[in-house]
Amino acid sequence: MEAEHLALEEALLADHRKPPCPRPHSLEDTGLDFFFVADLVLKHLHQISNQTLTQLARNIRLPGAVLEPVLNALRKEARVETRGAAIGDEGIRYALTDRGYAGAMKALSHDGYCGPAPVPLADYAALIEQQSVSKCLVTEADMHRLFENTVLDETLVAQLGPAVHSGRAIFIYGPPGSGKSYITRQLVSLLKDQVYVPYAISVGGAVIAVFDPEFHHPINRHDQDPVRLMEGHDPRYQLCHRPQVVVGGELTMDLLDLTFDADRKQYQAPLQLKASNGMFLIDDLGRQTMPPMSLLNRWIVPMEEKRDYLHLQAGQHFAVPFDMMLVFSTNLNPLELADEAFLRRIGHKIRFSTMESEPYLRLWQQVCEQYGIENKPEVTRYLMTELYPVQGSALLPCHPRDLLSLVSDYCRYQGQAPELSIEAIRWAWKSYFVQFKDER
Repeated sequence: MEAEHLALEEALLADHRKPPCPRPHSLEDTGLDFFFVADLVLKHLHQISNQTLTQLARNIRLPGAVLEPVLNALRKEARVETRGAAIGDEGIRYALTDRGYAGAMKALSHDGYCGPAPVPLADYAALIEQQSVSKCLVTEADMHRLFENTVLDETLVAQLGPAVHSGRAIFIYGPPGSGKSYITRQLVSLLKDQVYVPYAISVGGAVIAVFDPEFHHPINRHDQDPVRLMEGHDPRYQLCHRPQVVVGGELTMDLLDLTFDADRKQYQAPLQLKASNGMFLIDDLGRQTMPPMSLLNRWIVPMEEKRDYLHLQAGQHFAVPFDMMLVFSTNLNPLELADEAFLRRIGHKIRFSTMESEPYLRLWQQVCEQYGIENKPEVTRYLMTELYPVQGSALLPCHPRDLLSLVSDYCRYQGQAPELSIEAIRWAWKSYFVQFKDER
């Protein structure tokens, strides 16, 4: 069985090494209209004048063989002129004429986008399907490697692994401090291969910016030169790690729709589009300003149909692929957030709970080593038999890190190296937990 899995994984990796978005050699290969590319060239020359063909190719992310015919046509129309090359230049320079400047201003008044050339929506949709998260292979061995240095209940590992492998939505719930956020943020590491992310996509003449350095982290950033022919793939795409988008209580409904900047006349992709082929984690579900059911209802159609629907300012509606590992995480009771109809649509519902004494003490020892603090049995015994029973608090995975951090602060304030003592742990305990007494 393991041999079959390795063979399948090798076949997928071999297929991945073939560029899924081949380098265009002509304007027709790009799927873009001549007039659109011409306007984009004018906007780039308006932004930075006197560019060589090499510089334009680098900024517009189209090969010189594609741009040169467009530049020649613009020269014939007297919208672009050539200027002599300076010492050390890679070739002649291009600049706008007065007529070209007027054309650039007109183009910017309709669409303010001035970045890498976009890819057509149809090409983008085909690529998303080819790079689908459902094609990622996740095994039990992968899960154990990921969490080998983490104290985690084996029952959770056995639930999380198949959930990630399935590519279906995951609903995670449990008390605060039970490790939900930390564990779920590690899951994107299981989506091991890389994906191509377009800088922008074109829909009905409009350009939607997709690439976001906050979520899209390129591979070999300094080694990739988009104008070199040996690259092999379309330079309008950037090879990246699979994206991870994490949002919490700050999430609002407008972030899930196209954003249009009326002053700059530019579109920005919604968060779920930026998370395509990766993971979208909605943390602290129920803490957002909108009602939880309004947010959850937003996902019913995309989860079922594997596509989402967006609309442009002019009212044009269009569908985009909905391909990601969608994860909901909450401290609240799921039955108070969603009805049974929605929960049925969630493939996997996983509960995080409090810890037992034995794994808690293993975690305590692990965190002691991380802080460089000697774990003293008499202090640990005092913690488990005196402090926890009096407080009536459950054992949570966040406690060792938080308490030992406070112990470290206390010792450094005293002018000494971090050391575990009954005095220090009592001080940390009083600082960490709310001490409320009814004065009546």
